[in-house]
This record gives sequence, structure tokens and C-alpha cells, in this order.
Amino acid sequence: MTFLQPMLLFGLPLVALPVIIHLINQRRYQTVRWAAMMFLLAANRMSRGYARLRQWLIMALRMAAIAGLTFAVSRPLAGGWLGVTAGGRPDTTIVLFDRSPSMQQAGAAGGSKLETGRRQLVQTLEMLGSSRWIVIESGTNRPQEVESAQALMHSPAIEPAAVTSDIAAMLQAAHDYIKSNKSGRTEVWICSDLRENDWNAESGRWQTVREAFLEFPQGVRFHLLAYPQKAPGNLSVRVTDVRWKKSGDAAELLVSLRLTREGGEDVKATVPVQFEIDGARSEINVEMAGPQFELKGHRIPLEKSHQRGYGKVSIPADGNPADNDSWFVFDQPATRQTVIVAEDPQAAQPLELAAGIAPDPSLQSAVAPVGPSELGTVEWEKVALLLWQAPLPGGETASAIRAFIERGGQAVFFPPRTAGDAEFLGMRWTTWVESKQDVAVENWRGDHDLLAHTQSGTALPVGQLQVRRSCGLSGESTALATLRGGAPLLARGTTNAGGAYFCATTPAPADSSLASNGVVLYAMIQRALDGGALVLGSTRRMVAGELPPAEDPKRWKRLAGDDDAVTAEYAFHAGVYASGDRLLSVNRSPAEDSARVLADGRVAGLFRGLDFARVDDQAGNLSSLIQEIWRLFLIGMMVALVVEAALCLPKTARTVRATA
Repeated sequence: MTFLQPMLLFGLPLVALPVIIHLINQRRYQTVRWAAMMFLLAANRMSRGYARLRQWLIMALRMAAIAGLTFAVSRPLAGGWLGVTAGGRPDTTIVLFDRSPSMQQAGAAGGSKLETGRRQLVQTLEMLGSSRWIVIESGTNRPQEVESAQALMHSPAIEPAAVTSDIAAMLQAAHDYIKSNKSGRTEVWICSDLRENDWNAESGRWQTVREAFLEFPQGVRFHLLAYPQKAPGNLSVRVTDVRWKKSGDAAELLVSLRLTREGGEDVKATVPVQFEIDGARSEINVEMAGPQFELKGHRIPLEKSHQRGYGKVSIPADGNPADNDSWFVFDQPATRQTVIVAEDPQAAQPLELAAGIAPDPSLQSAVAPVGPSELGTVEWEKVALLLWQAPLPGGETASAIRAFIERGGQAVFFPPRTAGDAEFLGMRWTTWVESKQDVAVENWRGDHDLLAHTQSGTALPVGQLQVRRSCGLSGESTALATLRGGAPLLARGTTNAGGAYFCATTPAPADSSLASNGVVLYAMIQRALDGGALVLGSTRRMVAGELPPAEDPKRWKRLAGDDDAVTAEYAFHAGVYASGDRLLSVNRSPAEDSARVLADGRVAGLFRGLDFARVDDQAGNLSSLIQEIWRLFLIGMMVALVVEAALCLPKTARTVRATA
């Protein structure tokens, strides 16, 4: 139990007043022994035990009445809330709202997690009060001041969105605000459903943020309002690929999609899937028997003149409406151009073959081997993939390649003959290591990225690769494959957009079996080309909140999607937008289709050493998180006074009748 006016609890010592008055009254009189009184006391000895008990009860009830009054005026709180800190009103209250798609999951009583969390926090914060109110939402991660807690109910910054949250970045923004504004006593409130992709607990940023908060002399208290409940049976749909293809005198659209079900892996169900293209609708039924279903190349006939447009794929409403639609745009496929910079001809030849042979005859591929001195003539806006086997770029070349990657292009770097000291995107080649025996690949990521399983679910033969020579790699990256012993074979560098991959060996026969066992190399190159081709032509597929720096959503025009989205928030809402002559589709991140929730112990570990409290709630809950219970103490005080008065009443004299 906590109190809104804890300073008034300093009046609790007044509970001792009845005892003090009793002791003072005892010292006011001196005892004089005389025979008649001693006789009367002896005669009344049988009833003394009851009299003493009554006196103690009267004193206890008087003390309880004073305590009840003291607790009542201190405004005690009770309920399932977070144990609000004592010490009075905070100087600053910072509220962090996770408004990712998973927060739109509805409860059994109606109302989404986001709606419930916002309502519960507003009720709680209005009761607690604060001198300043700051909200940080998961789109921009920028602190915004609001007039009051009630203003949170109508703030557009807390509306549902398709953007994935980054709780660590939001806490870093809260820290920076406290530090720059020299805030006094501060409370940070977090509303989230604890999805692993939103918290990214393995990131090294958490330790940095935690240590930064521990350095504040005034102390910061953290409150977590969590909605970890899953939605068993919830289905999500995602368009994985869209291709326009000429078919005789007509055309057709090849749409690939993925259905993901939360729980219920052994349940069979028929799912109606609706396709809508420029207003025209069609529907098919698919049989789903496991946690995932892949539909590849579903053909939708088009007129030959219909070469460009947009549409969406939808499934029936269920527990979470935010993952029931997936938007797409299409156009005639642009030529997928690959630029190769290689100092070793034996490494360059397999790369040219892997990039030049398209997996689909309808796709056009072009390969352009260039030297480092010719890079200034490359039209990077027409390039999908860069294959680089040379010393890492520097100077103006590095700037051009960095801009190419940030635009959404893909680049795969292979080590040069001599490692050198060059550095790019925080990565650097170290030392070549040559083994007497071939080294096998020990681990690789088969769930996503360049080494993911094939469309049929079959794993790539990565484990069959043999590496004879490999180059060490240093820098912050995500390992996609590691050799026996833990050395990275393929890693992805940290980028804001696009993809930068570093392969620790080359396809040269003296270095590895990448060329002779060409399936893995071909799959890697073609998948990187697929990613780079997404930014070619006049259509773009984008993830909400992850836009290239050159994009300005304020210049977009909404063609389809959330009608309530304001212009400044277009980048955070799923839909189709026009930017000049380009068509843009914005969808939630693929990580949002995962229902994994961060374990309780892991959450507690992230706030280790900080003043942290947590409560779990459910979507649709209408009851208040905290309640003032001062009325109960007032009732208790009145009951104590009434009983005390009854005990103080004198005994009724007994009437003795005389008989003759």
C-alpha cells in the first residue's frame, strides 16, 4: 500500500497519545493505604480482570481511531498497480508507449492492448499528478511535452501504427531528456506487450542505458505496465514477393505470400485469402495445417496494358487486426544490375556467373566488372548489387557506396589478398588464416537472410562447404554463419537501410568450395539481388519506420491505407503512397509476425539495480489499476469510536428486591 500524501504519515506517532494521557493520569494521584479501601479492593478482586481488559480495549480503540484518521488524510492507494513511490509528486513524468502492431491485439472484453494501456495510465497518472508530462512514442523516439495526463487520450502520437518499437532507444531518449533538462525526481512509465523484437534484450545498448540511469543522483523510478498475453490462433498474412509478367497477349501478376498462425500448430483450418488490385477483388481458400503456410506465385490475370499498380492481400478479422492486411506495389521488372570489383580473377569469375544467371527467364540481369578507378562512372541508382573483392573502400568511393547501401542497395564484401588497415561501416579485415585441413561450417542462420531455407523448406547445403583459407573480421556485426571454432564466415554489418555483408573467404578454389559447391553461392547472390532490386524502378517496398534518409514522407500522397494517419506519420502506417512518379508500399516489419514474449526473468535483468516495479494487465480491462481507499480507514475510525464509546458506558445498577 502506498500514499498520495506520504508526508502526513509523520503524524502516526500521535497514535501514542492515549497511552501518554493514561500514564500522566496515573502519576497525578498518590496511593494511600487505609483499611476500608483495602477491604473494598479485596472484595472487587474477582471482577478486576474484566475491568483491566476493558481498559486495554478502550485504549486500543482510541489509538486505532487516531491511526485511521492519519491514514485517511494520507490518501492511501491499493490495487494491482506498481507500488507507486513515496515522496510526493514527481517533478517529471515520462511515458513510453509501445504502439507496434502487436499492441493492437484485442482482449476478450474488447479493446486493444494499446487502448487499455492508454486508458489505465491516464487514470493512474491523473491521480498521482506531476509537474511536467513527457511522452515518447515508438515511431520517432522523440520526447514530446503534453499539457496533462488527460491529453494523452487524444494525442495522435499514441495512435496505433505499423512501426516496430525499440524500447532501448526510447529509454535512451528518456535519459537524454532528463540529462539535458536537469529534471528533478523523475518517474518513467512503460506500456508494452513485451515482444522480443521490440525489446531486443540481447543488444549491448541495454547495459549502456542501465548504467547511464544509475549515474543520476536524483534517482529515477521505472514502472512497467505489461500486456504479455498471446492470442492463440491469431493469423497474420505477409506478401513476400510480387512480380509482373508478360503472358502472351496479356499479363499476369505472380503473388507469393506467407500465413503465420500463433499457437495451434496441429490445427487444420481453411483460410479465405482475398486479393485486391486497384479495386478489383478475388478470393481463394487455402488449407493450413501447421504454424506457417507458403503460397508461391499465385497467378492473377491482368490486361497487358496494366503494367503498374498496387493492391493488398487480406484475411478475415481475428484477434489482431493489425496483421490481417499486407500491401504491395508492382511494375514491370527493372534490369537487375550487378557491379563487381575484384582483384583476383579466380574469385571474380564465379561471382559473375552467379549474378548473371537469373532464376526466372522473365527477369533481366546485367553484370558489370569494373576497376576501382572506374567507380566514379557507375550510375548507382541503377545498381542492385555490389560484389567487392578488394581492399575495403575509402574516401569518396566509400561515401558513394555508403549512400548506395543507405538507398536500399545490397553489397557483399570478400577479403582482399592482403588484409590491410582499411575500415568500412565499422568493419575491418584482420589476418588470413590457412588450415592444413578443410574447415567446415559449424552454425548458420537458416530462418532468414541470405542463408535461409529454400521455398520448399529445404536447408541450403551450407554444412557441406569447406574453407581452406579465411580472413579474420572485426567490428560490430550479426553472424549469419560461423566456422568450426567460432570464427565468422558470413556476417551482416550494421546499416540503417540496405544490406552490407562480409564473407570471410572468397570463391577462389584455393580459398573455399564456394565455387565448386555453387548452390550456396548462387543462393546468396540471388537473394542479395532480390533485396537490391526492390529499390530499382518506380516502385518501393518499405518497412514502416525504416526509410532511407533521402525519403521525405511529408511529400507523400496516400493512395490507400489508414485514413486517420496524419501526413507526418505516413512512414509509420501501413498502406500505399505516391512520391512523385513512384509507388511506395509500407508494411509492418517481418519480426512482428513472431509472438515470442520476453521472459519475466529477462525483463527483471534489464532493469537490474534500478528502482523498478511491474504489473501485468489484460487488454479490455475496465477496472482501475489503483484506487484510493481512504474511505475504508474513515469507516474503521468511526467503528472504533463507536465501540470505544460503548465500552465507556457505566454499568447498569442491579435492582435488589427485599422479601418479607
